[in-house]
Amino acid sequence: MKLTKASRDIVVPPVLSDSHRDALMGLATPLLSDNMDRLAGVVGLNRYNGRGKMVGTALTIKTRPGDNLFVYHAMTLMKPGHVLVIDAGGDTTNAILGDIMKTFCQERGGAGFVVNGAIRDAGEFAASDFPCYAVGVSHRGPYKSGPGYIGVPVNIGGQVIQPGDIVVGDEDGIVAFSPAQTDDLIQRATAKRELEQSMLAEIAASRRPAWLYGELEKLGFDLQP
Repeated sequence: MKLTKASRDIVVPPVLSDSHRDALMGLATPLLSDNMDRLAGVVGLNRYNGRGKMVGTALTIKTRPGDNLFVYHAMTLMKPGHVLVIDAGGDTTNAILGDIMKTFCQERGGAGFVVNGAIRDAGEFAASDFPCYAVGVSHRGPYKSGPGYIGVPVNIGGQVIQPGDIVVGDEDGIVAFSPAQTDDLIQRATAKRELEQSMLAEIAASRRPAWLYGELEKLGFDLQP
């Protein structure tokens, strides 16, 4: 939907439930990615927060490179639990946001930033637990003249993110998926986590763990005892 100056024309997606958020907080992005056929996920962005995990609902913004007027507008519409997902064309000439906007969103319960563009005040992000992913950093500030859109599909790092998609980010990167997938994905990723924990226990207990030696032997490898 094209952004007009009337906020009533913009559909703000509902945020993730507390129970879903808590479950996803305990699941690393590789576990989620492995259960999404390893084909989905945002690539090419850097993580700038020094600690903390991102779990939230995408409030999407599309803006011209180097301009954050409609990011400002989205900040007045966001609810606790929203991730501002900003497609600024991947350009890093001018920063789209910095510490002041971070502080505003953090104080109002925002869940993080995903920026197909640049940020600034990188040191403040590094000292913070407020999640922030971006293409790069620039000391040059943004313009505020538009145009822009809120609540439209955006393309971030090779993945289309829809308004209302669930966004999860940690040290390994970002995955995004439809809310309709959440229950099934949590169930399968939790099972994968339990499997990996059993493999780690097997490593500690055995010199010849079945997940390694057994698989190679099935394929005909002649392994040393």
